Amino acid sequence: MRFSEYMNEWLYGEDGYYATYKNIGKEGDFYTAVSTSKFFGGTIAKHIISLVDEGFLDKNGVVCEIGAHHGYFLADVCEFIYTLRPELLQTLNFVIIERFDDLQKHQREYFAESFGDVVQLTHYKSLSELTCKSAFFIANEIFDAFSCELYYKGKIARVQNHQVEFDIEDDWVDQKAKKYHKDRGEIAVGYEAFAKEMASTCKRFEFMSFDYGEMQARPDFSLRVYTKHKVLPFFLEESDEDYIPRETLFKKSDITYDVTFAHVKDAFEEAGVDFVEFKAQMVALVDMGLLELLEMLQKNADEKIYKQELEKAKILILPNFLGERFKMIRFRKDS
Repeated sequence: MRFSEYMNEWLYGEDGYYATYKNIGKEGDFYTAVSTSKFFGGTIAKHIISLVDEGFLDKNGVVCEIGAHHGYFLADVCEFIYTLRPELLQTLNFVIIERFDDLQKHQREYFAESFGDVVQLTHYKSLSELTCKSAFFIANEIFDAFSCELYYKGKIARVQNHQVEFDIEDDWVDQKAKKYHKDRGEIAVGYEAFAKEMASTCKRFEFMSFDYGEMQARPDFSLRVYTKHKVLPFFLEESDEDYIPRETLFKKSDITYDVTFAHVKDAFEEAGVDFVEFKAQMVALVDMGLLELLEMLQKNADEKIYKQELEKAKILILPNFLGERFKMIRFRKDS
């Protein structure tokens, strides 16, 4: 099978890594910005309110997270909307796009525990099921979860018994590789269809996404596996110290790669959506009001609580393990 089919089976097939709920913690998933600090969601909530005040997002518009997994992020957004502009909690429509029933179940349970019946959460399995007038779409680490083809000097990868051979020709992949000046690396599959689907869903929307990567393509392979809080390059040799057989990792660990944001940008522009900006996560969150939220907390909360939240928030704005490679890209459609 092609590598894209192999990766899709790894992540989304029966018992695939994303098909079932994963805990966060010592034995679970990696911590991300979403799971580390509520102020990630709080800053997005502040931005959503600014879109309403601007008149871009209707008061009864849709706030939609794509690929929410645990549901923590959208719940944090709701919590801060309640704090900053409580009346919007009653008028905005909160939606999660999630294909897997098991994850939908956990998300509903988390929202019920957090808000009771105050927040009404709607699920759709795909964007194609959603039709609305105005919306704000948000996704965290979604583009590196699209299947990709592995490309090497004019050939793409085929996988048999978890072993990779570069022996397939594909004109579309070859054209993308040349466009982004790659002679090796990952070429994502599905960005174009995703952008078209979102563009057809809603007349007016803003879409914001956070992910690892750069605007220009990397000149090498970035494909990697996350397992037990370790990062393993996909192409480890048996002689390498951290080597684990792929058949052992298959479906039991996360597999990802760095995003080429130029490819994302092109896909959305081809779908008739305007590119707005691209910047480091820490810059984006500061620009959207993270520091103002922290000042509000300092004035209204116990000093111990403030210091605890400040330490968590530093992860969002300092170049640490997330680093400057964690980027935000934003798009708008208004027609």
